[in-house]
Amino acid sequence: MAKAFDYLPTVGRLLLCSLFIWSGYVKLMHPVSTAEYFANGGVAAAGLMVWVAIVVELAGGVAVLVGFKIRWAAAILAAWTLVTGFALHLAVALHSADAMAAYDNMIHFYKNLVIAGGLLYVVAFGAGPLSVDNRARAR
Repeated sequence: MAKAFDYLPTVGRLLLCSLFIWSGYVKLMHPVSTAEYFANGGVAAAGLMVWVAIVVELAGGVAVLVGFKIRWAAAILAAWTLVTGFALHLAVALHSADAMAAYDNMIHFYKNLVIAGGLLYVVAFGAGPLSVDNRARAR
């Protein structure tokens, strides 16, 4: 039986991946409105970037959830989170005439920084004992 401490990385992965899976799903269900949001934020090729976002967020989120190729998945999601934080949220916050939109985007920007930090911990320390990667390594 695993020690209680062995479950903490799994819980952490569940919490980290939940945002990506949910966000990717929402984009998948509403690609047109997501593309409009991206375009309003100054994202180039917004229609294409919606599908890139869907793939990165859903595939990366599921990989983090189950602990599959965790270091690669976490590194890609960390990079994705930093790029979207700087290119979209910070850019909108700095250029918005609406104070509430600027404030909201600054919150999202800092949220992205924090998530990237958590993902970098996963890159450094791996998925933990309860993961596909650990099970494959044991065989």
